[in-house]
Amino acid sequence: MNRRQWLLASAAAPLALRPILARAAKKGVRAAPVRLHSNENPYGPSPAAQEAMTAAFGESNLYPSSKYRELASLIAQREGLTPDHIVLGAGSHEVLRMAAMAYGLAGGELVTAHPTFEGLGRYASRIGTHVHQVPVTGDLIMDLPRMQRRMTQAVQLVFVCNPNNPTGTITPHQELLPFVAEAAKRAVVLVDEAYFELVADPAFATMVPLVKEGRNVIVSRTFSKVYGLAGLRVGYALARPDIASRLRGFRTDNSISIIGLRAAIAAYQDPAFVTWSRDTIAAEREAIVRKLTNWGHRSVPSQTNFIFFHLGRPIGAFQEAMAAKGILVGRPFPPYMDWCRLSIGTPENMQAFSDAFEEVMSTPSSD
Repeated sequence: MNRRQWLLASAAAPLALRPILARAAKKGVRAAPVRLHSNENPYGPSPAAQEAMTAAFGESNLYPSSKYRELASLIAQREGLTPDHIVLGAGSHEVLRMAAMAYGLAGGELVTAHPTFEGLGRYASRIGTHVHQVPVTGDLIMDLPRMQRRMTQAVQLVFVCNPNNPTGTITPHQELLPFVAEAAKRAVVLVDEAYFELVADPAFATMVPLVKEGRNVIVSRTFSKVYGLAGLRVGYALARPDIASRLRGFRTDNSISIIGLRAAIAAYQDPAFVTWSRDTIAAEREAIVRKLTNWGHRSVPSQTNFIFFHLGRPIGAFQEAMAAKGILVGRPFPPYMDWCRLSIGTPENMQAFSDAFEEVMSTPSSD
């Protein structure tokens, strides 16, 4: 790949990364970058999902409304709910935007941990919602008691990301369940379970049972992580039918393509791929954690397809130095400006990271 091809390929990257990629190109990087910055499944979709995508090309002239119903019915059946409980969106990101509009446009406030997944809080701020950001604890776990104390009468929505992004930590079931149940008496609680399928820790449990009980609870999930469909944008929420109906009022009609829906339907019915993907990613995650530990870097116990580790030097400079070697790592997450979020890739990806990491860290930081 020549420099022009590199720059063309990088044009699809997020705006924040483009200056870094451009500088890396000037330093002689030629191969396509190793993507360890966006928590994607490095193995891509399952063969069944790929076959479904190919077959869906012939339906590209049709609006996808009937496939919305088919996917919603599959999810409802598995979760013991009705299709009226299911809200589909273009990735869980659209589901979070629906919630921000449904509960923030009329002056409602939002309580959220910090740092956490930024999509909901950032969008809520843009539409004028006051966002109460509650710092995580010293162990990088959500501070539930402090979040409870920040719930003013104006708070209409509470956001909980479990496992949390960017820290990778889980909030144990025995702590989260009573918090959500109590908070749901005063506001709607949105629990983001984007990494649900990757969790193996028995201390974790989904909050879907509270949805079944009719509580003021929304659970959001996505096909972007373990299913490997990030580029197709398919997500969903589970909520009491009246809450689900309120969310749908803010959804863009037919925002998911027929190809995305077909792929999600096939992927959802392929549990063997989910198990294989989870186990393979977990093995690579533990391997890189062992390396980092041997190199003297603390990492936070993770139940996701990424880790958050203490770098010990400014993340911005490290991000640029790694990009110069063709490795993309996570962006800064204030106030943890000397920490790094690293997505888990294939064994080849992780070896490339290790080699580049040792080279970069052997050079004193100039910051």
